[in-house]
Amino acid sequence: GSIRMEIQDEQGKPITGFGIGEGPEIVGDAIGQAIPWASGCEVGRLAGQPVRLRFVMRDADLFSVQFR
Repeated sequence: GSIRMEIQDEQGKPITGFGIGEGPEIVGDAIGQAIPWASGCEVGRLAGQPVRLRFVMRDADLFSVQFR
């Protein structure tokens, strides 16, 4: 299966640099898979802000998400 992730603001709008098309499609089984955003943006700049996460999955299961 595959998974794509998007980070949105409180209103559900994609945050610049973290849109669904700005990160890779993750395919296959993985533990500890990092998402390298095409924009080079780091999620640390979003610390302290409320965000929404949107996942688009095809034949996939998601067990957990961790931000570092």
